[in-house]
Order: sequence, then structure tokens, then C-alpha cells
Amino acid sequence: MTTGFLPESPEPAKGPSFLAAFFGHSAVRYLLVGGSAFALDMGLLALFHEVLSLPVWLATGLAFILSFVYTFTMQRAFSFGGNSPHGPALVRYSTLVAFNTVATMGIVTLLSATPLGWAGGKVLSTVFSTIWNYFAYRYWVFAAPRFNPDSVPDGAPAPIENHDKD
Repeated sequence: MTTGFLPESPEPAKGPSFLAAFFGHSAVRYLLVGGSAFALDMGLLALFHEVLSLPVWLATGLAFILSFVYTFTMQRAFSFGGNSPHGPALVRYSTLVAFNTVATMGIVTLLSATPLGWAGGKVLSTVFSTIWNYFAYRYWVFAAPRFNPDSVPDGAPAPIENHDKD
């Protein structure tokens, strides 16, 4: 059927909108949470070092550790869906935080004596940890438990596996 000079357009496709597809990817959500966590961490670092005059290594460690609860909660709930049990995820996350804390303190302290200063060191340590943390979070910390068919009692229905789509 035509209306005027132009034929009617076909119905639009019924797929997810661009925004829904964009924000549906765990990497995008990870970067949004990570950006807000970085702002919190950097603000605390500036407060501790510049205002409270703590040594840069201590200010860096305290700021980094204090962002722990915010980052864990938001990455688990918002970025990766929180399919893994809390206990094991928290232990894996804590292990990764310990590694990241030592790496961040080392990078910031080493670079604080260069023209980059402590702020440049913090930015660089964040870039490095952002890359390795995405993969650690997705495939280790917040990964859904793997199905083991040997753990299902005889006659019990097997659980449905949840496959990540991104």
C-alpha cells in the first residue's frame, strides 16, 4: 500500500536498541564502574597525600584498599552479573586486590620521583591493572561455576548452564 508518493516502510526490526546492546556488553559496564572507582581512588589518594600529608606509598595503599568494597560490589552486581557464589568470588577478588595493591604501590612509588609524579604513576598503574583485571574478573573472579556432570546425583535433573553472550 502506498501513501502519497512513497510506499510504506516495512516494520522496524525487533532487536535490541543500540544502547541496550552497547551497555549489554560486560566490557562497557566494567569500564564505567572502573572509571568511577578510579575517580574515588584518585580523590582519596589526593586527600591522603596532599591534604593529610601521608607518604605517597601509604596514601596510595590506603586509597586503593578503601575502594575495595565499592569496586567488588559494583563489578559483581553490575558488570559481571554475580553468578558465582559470594565466598569464593570474594576470596579470589581479595587475592587479586592484594596483587594489585602491591603492583600499584610499586608503580606509583617508582614513578613519583620522575617527571610523571605520583599522579602519572597512578594513571599508568590503573591502565595496566584495568587490562589484566578485566580478564581476571570475567574468567576467574566472577566466572560462573563450571558444571560437573559427576556431581549430579543419579536421577536428578542437571542444572542449566548460563553461557555469557559477550
